[in-house]
Amino acid sequence: MLKRVLSAAVMSLLFVGVVCAQPAWTVPDPNTLPDDAFGRTVRYGRDLVMKSSSLIGPDAPDPAMRYSGSGLDCQSCHLGGGIQRFALPLAGVWGVFPAYRARENDVQTLDGRINGCMRRSLNGKPLPVDGKEMKSILAYIRFISAGEPVGQSLDGRGTPPLPLPDRAADPVRGKAVFTQICSACHGADGQGLRLAPEDAKAAGRRYQYPPLWGPDSFNDGAGMNRAITLARFAHANMPLGTTFAAPVVSEADAFDVAAFVISQPRPHQAGLDADFPDRSRKPVDAGFGPFIGPFSATQHRFGPWKPIKAWMKANASAAGKSD
Repeated sequence: MLKRVLSAAVMSLLFVGVVCAQPAWTVPDPNTLPDDAFGRTVRYGRDLVMKSSSLIGPDAPDPAMRYSGSGLDCQSCHLGGGIQRFALPLAGVWGVFPAYRARENDVQTLDGRINGCMRRSLNGKPLPVDGKEMKSILAYIRFISAGEPVGQSLDGRGTPPLPLPDRAADPVRGKAVFTQICSACHGADGQGLRLAPEDAKAAGRRYQYPPLWGPDSFNDGAGMNRAITLARFAHANMPLGTTFAAPVVSEADAFDVAAFVISQPRPHQAGLDADFPDRSRKPVDAGFGPFIGPFSATQHRFGPWKPIKAWMKANASAAGKSD
């Protein structure tokens, strides 16, 4: 299967580490800013996104600065420092916040959304909203969003939608896909490629390729721990260097490998039962209860999801009732 989906030329580039993310948009370059307070703040915000593990994570020299609890960086999910199209970009999100968030069933500010990632995707604790780090991340997002319309999502925000399969995603088949395609970068054990100490210090990050499960990865409350979300991301962006316009992983393989990855052990986020208090807005692939409707936790996690969507549509009033 590897020969079918990944050319030898691309594979060789991945191994030598020279594949770069395709530029998504023409965004302002923080390096063009002068060496003044604003320029330094924006560039520090960029560094926080790209080097989270060493600046606000477990490798920060000052223990008081260790807000992230994982070895991931923000750009482990927001590729290319948050400027790659359909790779969960940060560019453009300044203009769509504050926004309603179904997870909280409330309107959330951008700093609140960032701290949601700190708690879940980085398995840590929130940044002080009035602190230097939060202000710098916000300044960076504002800067790379310059010129984009307020109140409108960019073409390329999030990840591209995928048609839902008629069958359940298969984690057993997904393990084979992982071994054949993903393990080259993320390791046979899914623990990523950790840099040697001197290389990590020079790069400002812990991993060359991040772990997909285990103690140094995202926790079970993160959006990436949902099969549909992860499949969409993998299809559009993986292996590294892939773009949404020329996907390498097939749709079927993406769902199966996502099912395998979310089946693996990872840190637990407390209080998941309080997420999505309006159950009608709960994603069908959320694998944690409480649930409304006649579907098991296993079907929510792995599908098939079309029957769940159909039931939710037919029973909208019941689905909207909170426990």
